[in-house]
Amino acid sequence: MKLPRTIAVIPARSGSKSIKDKNIKKLLDKPLIAWSIEACLKSKYISEIYVSTDSRKYANIAKKYGPVKILYRPKNLSEDYSTDYEMILHAINNINFNYELISHIRPTTPLRKVKDLDKAIKIFSRSNANSLRSVHEMSETSYKSVEVYNGKLKSLKNLKLTIDELNAPRQSFCKTYMPNGVIDIYRKNFVIKNGKLFGKNVIALKTSYSHEIDNIDDFNYLEFLCKKRKL
Repeated sequence: MKLPRTIAVIPARSGSKSIKDKNIKKLLDKPLIAWSIEACLKSKYISEIYVSTDSRKYANIAKKYGPVKILYRPKNLSEDYSTDYEMILHAINNINFNYELISHIRPTTPLRKVKDLDKAIKIFSRSNANSLRSVHEMSETSYKSVEVYNGKLKSLKNLKLTIDELNAPRQSFCKTYMPNGVIDIYRKNFVIKNGKLFGKNVIALKTSYSHEIDNIDDFNYLEFLCKKRKL
């Protein structure tokens, strides 16, 4: 079975507040964005790689790591509260290439496995789902999470459980999963037609735990792990 043509879109805006220039900060000897580019280049099913950025500096760095195409995103689509949907729609409107599927590859999950990318694209291509999202199992089920109201513990709003009930063994609760940024896949035509990325029919691709970088502590810990594993 011939798979539908798939592109990768790697978002790399320049205005990160948590870590200055996060998407080009070097992890070992490579900027974060390079890890994602190199993974996409090794994929059997990704036909074209696009980097969506508001920065010519970022674009020039990205081009050093492979034959990527640059989508210059306007500043109003590169703010802290700009959405993935806005970024992907901008990409769709500015890509002159015949494709059906979009793989959303985030630089902040640098240690993804290429086999996960290919598995995701293969599974999704053979489905009728609207989208796919990679997840890993949470170490503690989110059903045991709590909120604090006026200094007192309460179960999550809709659970209506007591703190004693929440203290039951974790095996008493369903497993829960966290989206991890390894890969999301969207159908171009679905996004255009429905004005959203995921829809109601979303495949879960379960992966091993995958480290994401949101702040400097995440980055430093991941760097420590890389050095320890000699990646």
